[in-house]
Amino acid sequence: MTTEVIGRRALNRALLERQMLLRRRELPALDAVEHLVGMQAQAPDPPYVGLWTRLEGFRPEELASQIEERRAVRIALMRNTVHLVSARDCLGLRPLTQPVIDRGLYGRRTGIDGIDLEALATAGRALLEEQPRTAKELGGLLGERWPGRDPASLARAVRHLLPLVQIPPRGVWGKSGQATHTTAEVWLGRPLGPAYSPDEVVLRYLGVFGPASIKDAQTWSGLTRLDRVFGRLGPRLVSFRDGRGREVFDLPDAPRPDPEVAAPPRFLPEFDNLILSHDDRSHVIADEHRRTLASRNGMVSATVLLDGFVSGTWRTERSRGKAMIVVEPFGPLSRADRDALTEEGERLVRFVAGRRG
Repeated sequence: MTTEVIGRRALNRALLERQMLLRRRELPALDAVEHLVGMQAQAPDPPYVGLWTRLEGFRPEELASQIEERRAVRIALMRNTVHLVSARDCLGLRPLTQPVIDRGLYGRRTGIDGIDLEALATAGRALLEEQPRTAKELGGLLGERWPGRDPASLARAVRHLLPLVQIPPRGVWGKSGQATHTTAEVWLGRPLGPAYSPDEVVLRYLGVFGPASIKDAQTWSGLTRLDRVFGRLGPRLVSFRDGRGREVFDLPDAPRPDPEVAAPPRFLPEFDNLILSHDDRSHVIADEHRRTLASRNGMVSATVLLDGFVSGTWRTERSRGKAMIVVEPFGPLSRADRDALTEEGERLVRFVAGRRG
């Protein structure tokens, strides 16, 4: 171990390099999704934009085919939020993160108090494995078994109790559809497990989000007591002190570029894990701007990176059949930044203009 200090820009550049944001990579879409340990995907389109901004020549049809062919799935995992992951990671990550998802259920039992949860899970599994169903359809059928109970609460409980995947066309670029669910076991034709070890997942986290603190890893995963994991991994890690005096850990051979290396402008989608996967996010976004990103309805804005840091938000607007990118910077932009954003934004417009449905 070491007490070497690692500054804010050094942390930023290390993170950007591992997130494939300093330079686009030539990598298959599914390999990139696995490298990132999944991509947050409450909405269908953000993973596509997230891969476009990270991969050279990314075509949305490549990821769409992986979803349609059941090699990638959308399922609640880290932080009890929907992630797009490979089928392999789904089977290993869901058992590991089940305690996180359980907290989401047992922390809000309103509407299901007194119900036998094992019986509810059994009934929900039978209905969803009979045929995929929306939450409304599932709740209505469960309400017949538990009359007088709120159908939405019954369906929400089953979503926590069982590993439910959202099936196509939901999540497929250019298509639309309600979130329709079945179990991961039926969809993938394999049982869950064995669960990934927390040690393995922490190592993967550091490889993609490091250097990072114990609290950072807990924020990303939703898991608790990771101090024990870091304790076991200690001999395999190096540590630093960041500018705020926190101890941050890393893999010895992980890339840590020169802090002054150029970082090109990048457009990140809503919910991008670059923004959400640390307790202290000051090496990505200034504290005063962090609060502006999360809205009351749980949305997290799409963001613009300039010199590696979040410097504004962006959105797509359509008028008369044409797409346009609207950027709202946090402050005045230099001419060079405006020109660079315009060039990158024009490429993004061409990408999103192909979205239909």
